[in-house]
Amino acid sequence: MMAKNKEPRPPSYAISVVGLSGTEKDKGNCGVGKSCLCNRFVRSKADEYYLEHTSVLSTIDFGGRVVNNDHFLYWGDITQCGEDGIDCKIHVIEQTEFIDDQTFLPHRSTNLQPYIKRAAATKLQSAEKLMYICTDQLGLEQDFEQKQMPEGKLNIDGFLLCIDVSQGCNRKFDDQLKFVNNLYIQLSKSKKPIIIAATKCDECVDHYLREVQAFASNKKNLIVVETSARFNVNVETCFTALVQMMDKTRGKPKIIPYLDAYKTQRQLVVTSTDKFEKLVQTVRDYHATWKTVSNKLKNHPDYEEYINLEGTKKAKNTFSKHIEQLKQEHIRKRREEYINTLPRAFNTLLSNLEEIEHLSWSEALKLMEKRPDFQLCFVVLEKTPWDETDHIDKVNDRRIPFDLLSTLEAEKVYQNHVQHLISEKRRVEMKEKFKKTLEKIQFISPGQPWEEVMCFVMEDEAFKYITEADSREVYSRHQREIVEKAKEEFQEMLFEHSELFYDLDLNATPSSDKMSEIHAVLSEEPRYKALQKLAPDRESLLLKHIGFVYHPTKETCLSGQNCTDIKVEQLLASSLLQLDHGRFNFYHDSANIDKVNIFILGKDGLAQELANEIRTQSTDDEYALDGKIYELDLRPVDAKSPYLLSQLWTSAFKPHGCFCVFNSIESLNFIGESIGKIRTEASQIRRDKYMANLPFTLILANQRESVSKNLPILRHQGQQMANKLQCPFIDVPAGTYPRKFNEAQIKQALRGVLEAVKHNFDVVSPVPTIKDLSEADLRIVMCAMCGDPFSVDLILSPFLDSHSCSAAQAGQNNSLLLDKIIGEKRRRIQITILSYHSSIGVRKDELVHGYILVYSAKRKASMGMLRAFLSEVQDTIPVQLVAVTDSQADFFENEAIKELMTEGEHIATEITAKFTALYSLSQYHRQTEVFTLFFSDVLEKKNMIENSYMSDSTRETTHTSEDVFLHSPRGSSLAYNYYPDSEDDTEAPPPYSPIGDEVQLLPTSKYRFDLEGNEYPVHSTPHNCHDHERNHKVPPPIKPKPSIPKTNVKKLDPNLLKTIEAGIGINPRKQSRMAMAPSDDGSQSDNYAEPIDTIFKHRVVADDIYAIPDDSQTRMVKIRNSYVINNAQGDEENGFSERISKTHGERRPSKYKYKSKTLFSKAKSYYRRAHSDASDDEAFTTSKTKRKGRHRGSEEDPLLSPVETWKGGIDNPAITSDQELDDKKMKKKTQKVKEDKKRKPKTKTFNPPTRRNWESNYFGMPLQDLVTPEKPIPLFVEKCVEFIEDTGLCTEGLYRVSGNKTDQDNIQKQFDQDHSISLESMDVTVNAVAGALKAFFADLPEPLIPYSLHPELVEASKILDKTERLYELKEILKKFHPVNYDVFKYIITHLNRVSQQSRTNFMTADNLSICFWPTLMRPDFENRELLSTTKILQSVIETFIQQCQFFFYNGEILETVDNVTHQPPPSNPVQMVEPILPLQLPPPLQPQLIQPQLQADPLGII
Repeated sequence: MMAKNKEPRPPSYAISVVGLSGTEKDKGNCGVGKSCLCNRFVRSKADEYYLEHTSVLSTIDFGGRVVNNDHFLYWGDITQCGEDGIDCKIHVIEQTEFIDDQTFLPHRSTNLQPYIKRAAATKLQSAEKLMYICTDQLGLEQDFEQKQMPEGKLNIDGFLLCIDVSQGCNRKFDDQLKFVNNLYIQLSKSKKPIIIAATKCDECVDHYLREVQAFASNKKNLIVVETSARFNVNVETCFTALVQMMDKTRGKPKIIPYLDAYKTQRQLVVTSTDKFEKLVQTVRDYHATWKTVSNKLKNHPDYEEYINLEGTKKAKNTFSKHIEQLKQEHIRKRREEYINTLPRAFNTLLSNLEEIEHLSWSEALKLMEKRPDFQLCFVVLEKTPWDETDHIDKVNDRRIPFDLLSTLEAEKVYQNHVQHLISEKRRVEMKEKFKKTLEKIQFISPGQPWEEVMCFVMEDEAFKYITEADSREVYSRHQREIVEKAKEEFQEMLFEHSELFYDLDLNATPSSDKMSEIHAVLSEEPRYKALQKLAPDRESLLLKHIGFVYHPTKETCLSGQNCTDIKVEQLLASSLLQLDHGRFNFYHDSANIDKVNIFILGKDGLAQELANEIRTQSTDDEYALDGKIYELDLRPVDAKSPYLLSQLWTSAFKPHGCFCVFNSIESLNFIGESIGKIRTEASQIRRDKYMANLPFTLILANQRESVSKNLPILRHQGQQMANKLQCPFIDVPAGTYPRKFNEAQIKQALRGVLEAVKHNFDVVSPVPTIKDLSEADLRIVMCAMCGDPFSVDLILSPFLDSHSCSAAQAGQNNSLLLDKIIGEKRRRIQITILSYHSSIGVRKDELVHGYILVYSAKRKASMGMLRAFLSEVQDTIPVQLVAVTDSQADFFENEAIKELMTEGEHIATEITAKFTALYSLSQYHRQTEVFTLFFSDVLEKKNMIENSYMSDSTRETTHTSEDVFLHSPRGSSLAYNYYPDSEDDTEAPPPYSPIGDEVQLLPTSKYRFDLEGNEYPVHSTPHNCHDHERNHKVPPPIKPKPSIPKTNVKKLDPNLLKTIEAGIGINPRKQSRMAMAPSDDGSQSDNYAEPIDTIFKHRVVADDIYAIPDDSQTRMVKIRNSYVINNAQGDEENGFSERISKTHGERRPSKYKYKSKTLFSKAKSYYRRAHSDASDDEAFTTSKTKRKGRHRGSEEDPLLSPVETWKGGIDNPAITSDQELDDKKMKKKTQKVKEDKKRKPKTKTFNPPTRRNWESNYFGMPLQDLVTPEKPIPLFVEKCVEFIEDTGLCTEGLYRVSGNKTDQDNIQKQFDQDHSISLESMDVTVNAVAGALKAFFADLPEPLIPYSLHPELVEASKILDKTERLYELKEILKKFHPVNYDVFKYIITHLNRVSQQSRTNFMTADNLSICFWPTLMRPDFENRELLSTTKILQSVIETFIQQCQFFFYNGEILETVDNVTHQPPPSNPVQMVEPILPLQLPPPLQPQLIQPQLQADPLGII
């Protein structure tokens, strides 16, 4: 049963391949192809096919197991599937005759029969005989496949008779045919099927083939198959046909003619070859190797098919050809690239046509080799040619191989280069000629289109030569020039009409009437009409000019770097650098201090190095500074010391100052932390009131190793740290120094300490002090016009060339001190040199004893600005006018100069002022004596000037009007930007106050602190606000009234009492009310704080406090009034006389515009030109009618003056407001404030007004409506952040510099319409996108950081331990709503990335927090309690940005400067009003010393 179930074995056949064999004599030089035929049939793959199968063997090989001493070979077996689907196994035997390689006779075998007899044998036997593969197998059988002949014996079932039909090798075909005939006869006897295989048909001889066919035709059932083992044609067919003859069940064999079979085979090869070549062409790198590629392709069917048909060798050759083609293609491209680069190289090395026009190519080559830039363009290779070296693989080396220039292509490029230079020269000449043609056409106006001009130049030779593009380019250039010139002339015209602009009301924008007046006046000017076609640009220039009038700073100066303030600072910084070193100070009080204790704080030994350097410059610990010897006690403490605070302050050592030295970011951070700890402990322990205000000085040590790399970063970071800590920063002086510390640094630091300790009564000796070091007898302001055509050195030379000139105190970068003998005494004169636009603030807020007004006699605008400024100067202040020109000859040779000099002298005559001229070509006029008479005149009028100034200040304080415009452009810009995302966000306030530290005449104690802790002055301006302005302004805080001891009143200078009386006697009605006030020293108002509205409002009953301006500090000092009219005793006690009534008859100081007919007529002419339809009388009448109830500006400042001030007439220049109207307004305002207080709830949500003026279904929506669980970040936020990070992460001032508001609105509007809008396609700036992003958060109904968490954040930030504080903040983050948390995490991570680029965008985490905390937290600035936490809230945001990885990504805590704890602002006992919300000013990038305060009372009032 099991036998039946077995599958039948396929039939097996043994075929014997026979043919002519024997010695070379018998068969010729080569065989008939029996072995090749067997090889191709049994192993058909091309790699397994061998052409050479030798029959000459050694005895050893003959006796091996493959031959096995037999004259036949066993080729193995192959299983074949027939057409009927039946498999059969075919064993192949080759009958041959092996020849001994020694005797060249047949080897002796066990079968001694001749070949014909042996070949016809049907039974073969050979024990353990191995399959034959190739000749190399013999002797190395173990290295090849070993397969034995089955059972060592085979029965032959058929014969394959091979006949070679090619041209035989020394063999006659007839002899072969005769041998075959005998062999056939012998084979026939076996009765086995026989087929003739005509071999080598690929080299067939036709008549040989015909003879074989004829031979077969004579035999019965003898078939001839035409074969070619080399091309594998009909090899399998002949064996298959024999099997069909042996198996009677199979059909009759089908024989295919050779040519047909050959075509079929070749088509198969061609198809496979095409597929393989396409496969190889996928390789594009000519460095690829066959081994690598073949391993990748070995499993690909196309690869395997080709390898089987053609073999690995051919495949490798095909691959090699492809690689060579790739290499040649690469070389061709490189050659083209080099050839295309040659013109640029020639332009670099051979750009001068005159030099190469007549040079040959070889001479040009030599010339190029001598050029210094030759190595940048060409490379000389050691081996040539270049395309056979590894230079072809240096893709990044764009230099051209020099040997390439030896080709004809390179020479042709050179010739084209020369021709191009010739044609370009001609083209440039014709373009310039065309440009001159355009310049001659007078009717071309700025902004005129090219099409309107083209018809007039059609016949011009140059126009015909150049192209249309060139002609347009030339015309565009010509237009730019005439437009630029027209704009400059227009700007100059605006300056010439300065009186027209400096009479503007300061109410954010000028009224339409005022703008109509301006246009009416300017429209008569040709320079105005010149920009008729560019009306938008003209209007922009006009508005820009008006904006500058409102906010004049050196940063926004229209003259740019030619601003007088900038040039003066630069000149004084370089000229006065060495003047103070070693100079004896006449006003130095030698009794003040002799011994100075210095605490030196540093890290890594820096403190000890600085101490050693100071001791090196000292003699026995005595240091010479400014003509005085100081004993220095130095105490250096290193960072590693555990006793930092205990060493700083002991009973035996009380430091006068602390030097903090650093030379790295790490040491700077250590200093910041140490100072914070010192100040915190001082405020908690209260060990000494001076300790809390201990002066610190930051000193940067020189970097000897890597100056250029680290120094700018350290300088910037040091200045920022100094701004935060409110201490001076001393930079490394310019130049190279071998040591870490420079002598100038040490002296500067010591001077700062000495100036600071003067104000601390625990340190300073109790000996009465004399005049302050920095106090001056006279304060003179010199004004000059920005952009005037003379050097600043010219107008300063009278002072700088003087031996008695010295630098002013630190912080006054535009002032100098001059010691001159005036009269019988030596006087100290402080001269401050300012631009006219900066002087406007000084004119109103500072005490100035005299003005030197400089103008250029070559420039009308300079005279116009002088007139505008002088018109508003009080006529009690002496003035000297200075005209500047080249030489005296200009007056006689130039009518324009003569006219301006005459006008200046005429104005000086009208106002009884001094006039002089400075000549740039004359040395005589550079003497200080030029101003000696002026100084004498100022000194004579000094008391009158001070009395007038103090009287004016008193009147402004005690008689404030409801109708005074609030904010001066020189003071704080509070009306500008309380809410960062309000509509005013598009126009940022001026970054620096124009009368700040840099131009301030007098140090002031009224300071504000910005969000970085920077201290800057705030000047007295009325703080009452209009109702519509209150919505976005911060209400003033409350400060207790300072109390001055009564005993101090007796020390009043009698000479100044007149000033007090004059200030009180200005308004009779006011004075009469005050006279009825009871004198009550125990008034309750002395003991509690009042709101600012109460302090400044009118009182029905007069207060018993007089406000007197402190001359040196520009602040209000309240003096107890112990005298009243009905209290004669009080009058006598204080030295008062009956002066009150006398002051009523005194004339109030007027202005120079009412004293000069020239100045007044100029202003009057503007009014006439603007109101030509009304007479002068009508104008005056209208003025008086309208004046009642109108806002009245300041009379000292033209920017605050009413438009029509001059209409009041010369006889009545001091116009007062209607008192009854003032009282009514005050009463109404007081009632409103009370009502507001009653209605004010305990807690209030601050909802700022939206900045949008359109309806939106996205912006202003709750955050929860804009996100989904899949997209937790609002799409608009994502788009903005991605745009900023992709295009503008390094933009300087990112998030601080405001973008264009129109662009911001457009971004949001476009997004409203299409959420898929691409910001890149909108062509908007990064700042506009940043502004739109901030506006998104500002418009949210609720702030991103909920109000409910604000108190917790504040409390957490007060934790002193840094780690504990950060973990507490992290816990608070968990209380965020999930949506808010995700968005907050996203935006803080973005801001962290922005801060990482702070070296380029200058936006540190500190700066970013200043810009972003109001947006993220939405504070209610009307809440007074918030004012004390603004800095804390900002520092919280800064901490989130700095520690982003810790808060949101479980990162480590970064080591940063801990700025959560802050030094409280210095107390100010005489400050009237607490500073309110500070401006967000950017940190200054240049080192600035904090200005020390002066002595409290230099004039001896108290």
